[in-house]
Amino acid sequence: MSELIRLIDHRRQQRTVYFSRTELTQLLSLYSRRVMSGEWRDYAIDHRGGMAVFSVFRHTHESPLFAVAKIVGRAARQWEFHLFSGPRRLRQTGSLAEILQVFERQLRLVTT
Repeated sequence: MSELIRLIDHRRQQRTVYFSRTELTQLLSLYSRRVMSGEWRDYAIDHRGGMAVFSVFRHTHESPLFAVAKIVGRAARQWEFHLFSGPRRLRQTGSLAEILQVFERQLRLVTT
């Protein structure tokens, strides 16, 4: 007689990724400064397979201006942070602080 093997027991489990309290504080601090200056209006936090994404919007019903993604790295307990503007990846690094430095350079959205 054959033995039943459940594939789910042998598949690699994908880890759920969340922003830590410190990371979330840094993101919300930047967000609040940009809201006060009138540049940003709304934000969203999404959790997808293997990543957490913090997106900011100028208007609620538009596409995000920028998105900061925290992604599981190749090594255990290693994170990668990516900064996106639409589909374009602007920066990739292992530190959220390096991603947020991009916004300290007074990055402005240019519309044509």
